[in-house]
Amino acid sequence: MKAFLIDRYGKNETGRIDEVPAPALRDDDVLIRVHAASVNALDPKIRRGEFKVILPYRLPLILGNDLAGTVERVGAGVSQFKPGDEVYARPDDDRIGTFAEFIAVSATSVALKPHNLTMVEAASLPLVALTAWQALVETAQLKPGQKVFIQAGSGGVGTVAIQLAKHLGAFVATTTSTPNVAWVKDLGADVVIDYRQQDFATALRDYDVVLNSLGKDELERSLQILKPGGHLISISGPPTPTFATARGLAWPLKQVMRLLSRGIRSKAKRKGVTYSFVFMRADGAQLGTITSLVESGAIVPVIDRVFPFEDTQGALAYVEGGRAKGKVLVELP
Repeated sequence: MKAFLIDRYGKNETGRIDEVPAPALRDDDVLIRVHAASVNALDPKIRRGEFKVILPYRLPLILGNDLAGTVERVGAGVSQFKPGDEVYARPDDDRIGTFAEFIAVSATSVALKPHNLTMVEAASLPLVALTAWQALVETAQLKPGQKVFIQAGSGGVGTVAIQLAKHLGAFVATTTSTPNVAWVKDLGADVVIDYRQQDFATALRDYDVVLNSLGKDELERSLQILKPGGHLISISGPPTPTFATARGLAWPLKQVMRLLSRGIRSKAKRKGVTYSFVFMRADGAQLGTITSLVESGAIVPVIDRVFPFEDTQGALAYVEGGRAKGKVLVELP
Protein backbone atom coordinates (compact mmCIF):
# COMPACT_ATOMS: atom_id res chain seq x y z
CA MET A 1 0.00 0.00 0.00
CA LYS A 2 1.00 3.64 -0.40
CA ALA A 3 1.82 5.66 2.73
CA PHE A 4 3.41 8.97 3.71
CA LEU A 5 6.30 8.38 6.08
CA ILE A 6 9.34 9.98 7.66
CA ASP A 7 12.76 8.37 7.96
CA ARG A 8 14.15 10.58 10.74
CA TYR A 9 13.14 13.33 13.14
CA GLY A 10 14.07 16.95 12.49
CA LYS A 11 13.02 20.34 11.15
CA ASN A 12 14.41 19.51 7.71
CA GLU A 13 12.64 16.17 7.37
CA THR A 14 9.94 16.59 4.70
CA GLY A 15 8.67 13.02 4.43
CA ARG A 16 7.94 10.89 1.38
CA ILE A 17 5.26 8.68 -0.17
CA ASP A 18 6.35 5.09 -0.68
CA GLU A 19 5.08 1.52 -0.90
CA VAL A 20 4.94 -0.26 2.46
CA PRO A 21 3.46 -3.57 3.65
CA ALA A 22 -0.21 -3.56 4.61
CA PRO A 23 -0.74 -3.52 8.40
CA ALA A 24 -1.17 -6.76 10.31
CA LEU A 25 -4.63 -7.29 11.81
CA ARG A 26 -4.94 -8.24 15.49
CA ASP A 27 -7.97 -10.11 16.86
CA ASP A 28 -9.39 -6.90 18.37
CA ASP A 29 -8.62 -4.71 15.34
CA VAL A 30 -10.57 -3.20 12.48
CA LEU A 31 -8.77 -2.84 9.13
CA ILE A 32 -9.92 0.44 7.57
CA ARG A 33 -9.50 1.63 3.99
CA VAL A 34 -8.71 5.33 4.52
CA HIS A 35 -10.76 7.80 2.46
CA ALA A 36 -9.56 10.97 4.17
CA ALA A 37 -7.21 11.89 7.01
CA SER A 38 -6.96 15.06 9.04
CA VAL A 39 -3.73 17.01 9.43
CA ASN A 40 -3.29 18.21 13.02
CA ALA A 41 -0.76 20.49 14.70
CA LEU A 42 0.43 17.31 16.40
CA ASP A 43 1.75 15.87 13.12
CA PRO A 44 4.53 18.43 12.44
CA LYS A 45 5.49 18.22 16.12
CA ILE A 46 5.89 14.45 15.87
CA ARG A 47 7.90 14.90 12.67
CA ARG A 48 10.26 17.30 14.46
CA GLY A 49 10.73 14.76 17.27
CA GLU A 50 9.07 16.79 20.03
CA PHE A 51 7.30 13.73 21.47
CA LYS A 52 9.97 11.07 20.96
CA VAL A 53 10.57 10.80 24.72
CA ILE A 54 6.99 9.93 25.62
CA LEU A 55 6.04 8.40 22.25
CA PRO A 56 9.04 6.29 21.21
CA TYR A 57 8.00 5.42 17.65
CA ARG A 58 10.05 3.17 15.42
CA LEU A 59 11.34 4.78 12.25
CA PRO A 60 10.48 4.92 9.41
CA LEU A 61 7.12 6.16 10.72
CA ILE A 62 3.82 6.67 8.92
CA LEU A 63 2.31 9.95 10.11
CA GLY A 64 -1.38 10.80 10.62
CA ASN A 65 -3.57 10.82 13.71
CA ASP A 66 -7.21 10.54 12.60
CA LEU A 67 -9.28 9.35 9.67
CA ALA A 68 -12.58 8.42 8.08
CA GLY A 69 -12.96 5.38 5.89
CA THR A 70 -14.59 2.03 5.20
CA VAL A 71 -14.12 -1.17 7.15
CA GLU A 72 -12.26 -3.68 5.00
CA ARG A 73 -11.90 -6.56 7.47
CA VAL A 74 -12.36 -7.18 11.19
CA GLY A 75 -10.39 -9.28 13.65
CA ALA A 76 -11.71 -12.53 15.10
CA GLY A 77 -12.73 -10.82 18.34
CA VAL A 78 -14.67 -7.93 16.78
CA SER A 79 -18.45 -8.06 16.56
CA GLN A 80 -19.53 -4.40 16.61
CA PHE A 81 -18.25 -3.60 13.11
CA LYS A 82 -18.44 -5.38 9.77
CA PRO A 83 -16.90 -4.95 6.31
CA GLY A 84 -18.49 -2.03 4.48
CA ASP A 85 -19.24 0.05 7.60
CA GLU A 86 -18.36 3.74 7.23
CA VAL A 87 -16.36 4.72 10.30
CA TYR A 88 -14.05 7.36 11.74
CA ALA A 89 -11.38 7.13 14.41
CA ARG A 90 -8.39 8.50 16.26
CA PRO A 91 -6.02 5.51 16.54
CA ASP A 92 -4.21 4.81 19.80
CA ASP A 93 -1.23 7.16 19.95
CA ASP A 94 1.27 4.28 19.78
CA ARG A 95 -0.32 3.02 16.54
CA ILE A 96 -0.71 6.15 14.41
CA GLY A 97 -0.38 6.11 10.61
CA THR A 98 -3.53 7.42 8.94
CA PHE A 99 -1.66 8.97 5.98
CA ALA A 100 -1.92 5.62 4.21
CA GLU A 101 -4.31 3.58 2.12
CA PHE A 102 -5.03 1.22 5.02
CA ILE A 103 -4.64 1.23 8.81
CA ALA A 104 -5.42 -1.31 11.52
CA VAL A 105 -7.13 0.33 14.51
CA SER A 106 -8.30 -1.14 17.81
CA ALA A 107 -12.07 -1.59 17.61
CA THR A 108 -12.46 0.29 20.90
CA SER A 109 -11.09 3.42 19.21
CA VAL A 110 -13.53 3.36 16.28
CA ALA A 111 -17.06 4.78 15.88
CA LEU A 112 -19.59 4.79 13.07
CA LYS A 113 -19.26 7.91 10.91
CA PRO A 114 -21.99 10.54 11.36
CA HIS A 115 -24.53 9.84 8.62
CA ASN A 116 -24.85 13.52 7.71
CA LEU A 117 -21.15 14.05 6.96
CA THR A 118 -18.96 13.24 3.98
CA MET A 119 -15.79 11.25 4.55
CA VAL A 120 -13.72 14.44 4.38
CA GLU A 121 -15.95 16.21 6.91
CA ALA A 122 -15.91 13.24 9.27
CA ALA A 123 -12.12 12.89 9.07
CA SER A 124 -11.76 16.47 10.32
CA LEU A 125 -13.22 15.65 13.73
CA PRO A 126 -11.83 12.73 15.76
CA LEU A 127 -8.67 14.22 17.29
CA VAL A 128 -9.94 17.76 17.85
CA ALA A 129 -13.40 16.70 19.02
CA LEU A 130 -11.99 14.17 21.49
CA THR A 131 -9.53 16.80 22.71
CA ALA A 132 -12.36 19.28 23.32
CA TRP A 133 -14.51 16.61 25.01
CA GLN A 134 -11.76 15.35 27.30
CA ALA A 135 -10.77 18.90 28.26
CA LEU A 136 -14.22 20.45 28.77
CA VAL A 137 -16.45 17.52 29.76
CA GLU A 138 -14.10 15.02 31.37
CA THR A 139 -11.52 17.31 33.01
CA ALA A 140 -13.29 20.65 33.55
CA GLN A 141 -16.76 19.11 34.02
CA LEU A 142 -18.11 22.30 32.47
CA LYS A 143 -21.61 23.22 33.65
CA PRO A 144 -24.37 25.45 32.29
CA GLY A 145 -23.79 29.10 33.15
CA GLN A 146 -20.07 28.76 33.72
CA LYS A 147 -17.64 31.00 31.86
CA VAL A 148 -14.94 29.41 29.72
CA PHE A 149 -12.11 31.05 27.78
CA ILE A 150 -10.99 29.04 24.74
CA GLN A 151 -7.80 30.29 23.12
CA ALA A 152 -7.31 30.32 19.34
CA GLY A 153 -10.97 30.10 18.42
CA SER A 154 -10.35 29.75 14.69
CA GLY A 155 -8.03 26.76 15.08
CA GLY A 156 -8.91 23.09 14.77
CA VAL A 157 -9.55 22.47 18.47
CA GLY A 158 -10.96 25.95 19.04
CA THR A 159 -13.71 25.71 16.43
CA VAL A 160 -15.03 22.47 17.95
CA ALA A 161 -14.48 23.50 21.58
CA ILE A 162 -16.55 26.67 21.12
CA GLN A 163 -19.47 24.68 19.71
CA LEU A 164 -19.21 22.02 22.44
CA ALA A 165 -19.03 24.60 25.23
CA LYS A 166 -22.13 26.39 23.88
CA HIS A 167 -23.95 23.06 23.68
CA LEU A 168 -23.07 22.52 27.35
CA GLY A 169 -24.63 25.88 28.22
CA ALA A 170 -21.45 27.82 28.98
CA PHE A 171 -20.62 31.48 28.32
CA VAL A 172 -17.70 31.41 25.86
CA ALA A 173 -14.89 33.86 25.21
CA THR A 174 -12.13 33.27 22.67
CA THR A 175 -9.32 34.93 20.71
CA THR A 176 -8.63 35.24 17.01
CA SER A 177 -7.11 37.64 14.49
CA THR A 178 -8.94 40.65 13.01
CA PRO A 179 -10.26 39.00 9.80
CA ASN A 180 -11.83 36.11 11.74
CA VAL A 181 -13.72 37.97 14.49
CA ALA A 182 -17.19 37.87 12.90
CA TRP A 183 -16.65 34.34 11.63
CA VAL A 184 -15.76 33.03 15.13
CA LYS A 185 -18.79 34.82 16.61
CA ASP A 186 -20.92 32.87 14.16
CA LEU A 187 -19.57 29.65 15.70
CA GLY A 188 -21.23 30.69 18.97
CA ALA A 189 -18.61 32.63 20.94
CA ASP A 190 -20.16 35.29 23.21
CA VAL A 191 -16.99 37.39 23.43
CA VAL A 192 -14.28 37.45 20.78
CA ILE A 193 -10.95 39.13 21.59
CA ASP A 194 -9.01 40.39 18.57
CA TYR A 195 -5.52 39.65 19.86
CA ARG A 196 -4.07 42.28 17.52
CA GLN A 197 -6.14 44.96 19.24
CA GLN A 198 -6.73 43.69 22.81
CA ASP A 199 -5.05 41.75 25.59
CA PHE A 200 -7.33 38.97 26.86
CA ALA A 201 -5.64 39.12 30.28
CA THR A 202 -6.93 42.64 30.87
CA ALA A 203 -10.24 42.30 28.98
CA LEU A 204 -11.60 39.20 30.78
CA ARG A 205 -12.32 38.51 34.46
CA ASP A 206 -13.79 35.85 36.76
CA TYR A 207 -13.72 32.88 34.40
CA ASP A 208 -14.30 29.34 35.62
CA VAL A 209 -12.25 27.50 32.97
CA VAL A 210 -9.45 28.32 30.54
CA LEU A 211 -8.52 25.97 27.70
CA ASN A 212 -4.95 26.85 26.71
CA SER A 213 -3.49 25.71 23.39
CA LEU A 214 -0.73 28.29 23.00
CA GLY A 215 2.64 29.03 24.63
CA LYS A 216 4.06 29.68 28.08
CA ASP A 217 3.26 33.41 28.08
CA GLU A 218 -0.43 32.88 27.26
CA LEU A 219 -0.60 30.05 29.79
CA GLU A 220 0.68 32.16 32.67
CA ARG A 221 -1.39 35.22 31.75
CA SER A 222 -4.49 33.01 31.71
CA LEU A 223 -4.20 32.76 35.50
CA GLN A 224 -5.14 36.45 35.71
CA ILE A 225 -8.64 35.87 34.33
CA LEU A 226 -9.56 32.85 36.47
CA LYS A 227 -11.53 33.23 39.66
CA PRO A 228 -10.54 31.30 42.82
CA GLY A 229 -11.53 27.68 42.37
CA GLY A 230 -11.13 27.95 38.59
CA HIS A 231 -9.46 25.41 36.33
CA LEU A 232 -6.58 26.07 33.91
CA ILE A 233 -6.36 23.27 31.34
CA SER A 234 -3.54 23.11 28.81
CA ILE A 235 -3.27 20.86 25.77
CA SER A 236 0.12 22.31 24.81
CA GLY A 237 2.01 21.69 28.05
CA PRO A 238 3.85 21.60 30.26
CA PRO A 239 2.99 18.01 31.22
CA THR A 240 2.53 17.14 34.88
CA PRO A 241 3.59 14.26 37.17
CA THR A 242 -0.06 13.15 37.14
CA PHE A 243 0.13 12.79 33.36
CA ALA A 244 3.38 10.83 33.66
CA THR A 245 1.80 8.46 36.18
CA ALA A 246 -1.29 7.95 34.00
CA ARG A 247 0.91 6.99 31.05
CA GLY A 248 3.10 4.71 33.15
CA LEU A 249 6.26 6.65 32.33
CA ALA A 250 9.52 5.85 34.10
CA TRP A 251 10.47 7.61 37.35
CA PRO A 252 13.13 9.86 35.71
CA LEU A 253 10.61 11.15 33.16
CA LYS A 254 8.11 11.78 35.93
CA GLN A 255 10.70 13.94 37.70
CA VAL A 256 11.43 15.84 34.49
CA MET A 257 7.74 16.63 34.11
CA ARG A 258 7.55 17.62 37.75
CA LEU A 259 10.29 20.19 37.08
CA LEU A 260 8.79 21.37 33.77
CA SER A 261 5.39 22.07 35.33
CA ARG A 262 6.52 23.20 38.79
CA GLY A 263 6.35 26.90 37.91
CA ILE A 264 2.82 26.94 36.56
CA ARG A 265 1.55 24.53 39.24
CA SER A 266 2.96 26.78 41.98
CA LYS A 267 1.49 29.93 40.44
CA ALA A 268 -1.88 28.22 40.03
CA LYS A 269 -1.85 27.06 43.64
CA ARG A 270 -1.12 30.60 44.89
CA LYS A 271 -4.03 31.85 42.78
CA GLY A 272 -6.31 29.16 44.20
CA VAL A 273 -6.91 27.42 40.87
CA THR A 274 -6.19 23.95 39.50
CA TYR A 275 -3.76 23.28 36.65
CA SER A 276 -4.22 20.21 34.43
CA PHE A 277 -2.43 18.98 31.32
CA VAL A 278 -4.56 17.02 28.83
CA PHE A 279 -2.99 14.78 26.19
CA MET A 280 -5.99 13.37 24.40
CA ARG A 281 -6.45 9.63 24.01
CA ALA A 282 -8.37 7.47 21.59
CA ASP A 283 -11.88 6.57 22.78
CA GLY A 284 -14.48 5.09 20.47
CA ALA A 285 -17.29 5.39 23.03
CA GLN A 286 -16.71 9.14 23.44
CA LEU A 287 -16.48 9.48 19.67
CA GLY A 288 -19.86 7.76 19.44
CA THR A 289 -21.33 10.41 21.75
CA ILE A 290 -19.76 13.10 19.57
CA THR A 291 -21.40 11.43 16.56
CA SER A 292 -24.82 12.06 18.11
CA LEU A 293 -23.94 15.75 18.66
CA VAL A 294 -22.85 16.06 15.03
CA GLU A 295 -26.01 14.39 13.75
CA SER A 296 -28.13 16.73 15.89
CA GLY A 297 -26.36 19.78 14.48
CA ALA A 298 -24.74 20.80 17.78
CA ILE A 299 -21.26 20.39 16.26
CA VAL A 300 -20.49 21.26 12.65
CA PRO A 301 -17.05 20.54 11.15
CA VAL A 302 -15.04 23.53 9.93
CA ILE A 303 -12.74 22.83 7.00
CA ASP A 304 -10.13 25.16 5.57
CA ARG A 305 -8.47 23.20 2.75
CA VAL A 306 -8.36 19.70 1.30
CA PHE A 307 -5.10 18.46 -0.25
CA PRO A 308 -4.65 15.39 -2.46
CA PHE A 309 -2.75 12.55 -0.83
CA GLU A 310 0.13 13.16 -3.25
CA ASP A 311 0.64 16.58 -1.62
CA THR A 312 0.60 15.46 2.03
CA GLN A 313 3.87 17.32 2.45
CA GLY A 314 2.14 20.54 1.35
CA ALA A 315 -0.73 19.93 3.78
CA LEU A 316 1.73 19.55 6.66
CA ALA A 317 3.53 22.74 5.67
CA TYR A 318 0.21 24.63 5.51
CA VAL A 319 -0.76 23.51 9.03
CA GLU A 320 2.71 24.27 10.35
CA GLY A 321 2.27 27.83 9.08
CA GLY A 322 -0.37 28.34 11.79
CA ARG A 323 -2.94 30.21 9.72
CA ALA A 324 -5.53 27.51 9.04
CA LYS A 325 -9.19 28.31 9.80
CA GLY A 326 -10.54 25.05 11.11
CA LYS A 327 -9.13 21.81 9.74
CA VAL A 328 -6.89 20.76 6.87
CA LEU A 329 -7.46 17.38 5.23
CA VAL A 330 -5.68 14.91 2.99
CA GLU A 331 -7.99 12.98 0.64
CA LEU A 332 -7.00 9.60 -0.75
CA PRO A 333 -8.14 8.37 -4.16
